[in-house]
Amino acid sequence: QVQLVESGGGLVQPGGSLTLSCAVSGNLSGIRAMGWYRQALWKQRELVAAINSGDSTDYADSVKGRFPISRANAENTVYLQMNALKPEDTDVYYCTVQGRSPQGVELELWGQGTQVTVSS
Repeated sequence: QVQLVESGGGLVQPGGSLTLSCAVSGNLSGIRAMGWYRQALWKQRELVAAINSGDSTDYADSVKGRFPISRANAENTVYLQMNALKPEDTDVYYCTVQGRSPQGVELELWGQGTQVTVSS
């Protein structure tokens, strides 16, 4: 069974940094895109950052220049380096990966979510 394993959330002061990581556990090939979304209970889930197989990236305007996304292809892992954090960045962050199962089925996987809290 293929799943995503997220880590790196926590409590940080405003202006601080955190790094989120998301690793694919299991056999997944042809990974087309990897990304991060965030969601608070009272809001819709929104894209934070995404990176595709050609290393093209896409960012929400609110995080451009602060949250670079990167991927380690050999480890099937995507990272989100979160810098200059603000209280409004407080949310649950979800990793997502699009790829292909060993049976050739196209999959869109989601992680379990990791809480990021920015507070003094």
